[in-house]
Amino acid sequence: MLLPKKVKFRKWQSGRINPKARTPETRGIKLAFGSYGLKATTQARVKSNQIESARKVISRTLTKAGKYWIRIFPDRPYTAKAAEVGMGKGKGDPKGYCFEVFPGRVIFEVDGVEEKVAREALRKAGTKLPVKTRIISREHNK
Repeated sequence: MLLPKKVKFRKWQSGRINPKARTPETRGIKLAFGSYGLKATTQARVKSNQIESARKVISRTLTKAGKYWIRIFPDRPYTAKAAEVGMGKGKGDPKGYCFEVFPGRVIFEVDGVEEKVAREALRKAGTKLPVKTRIISREHNK
């Protein structure tokens, strides 16, 4: 699983989730490496284990022929309190890392295989993520 070597702060503030105020992403919105990509159409926090699950599906589907790139890295810590613990008594301990995905962000890219295989790999990977996604290609992304 992906996680940073070191973080400046152990616990982050959770921030506000206001669906009306969310603007589309401005960075990481175009294909940079591959011919096909998986683009987010909604906003969510993607955990490192979800990224790993999607990565495994892509690598299995592409076999040795294709190459893939992960365009996001989970560097935001999230916390959770232990099971059956009452309210209060401080914030929970860090449990893992996530990445906040906004609409328009390219999450994965694929190259080196035919279109049918690439689309199938990205479709399967999209089902593992908590965001709605769509598959984009270099021909339609100019």
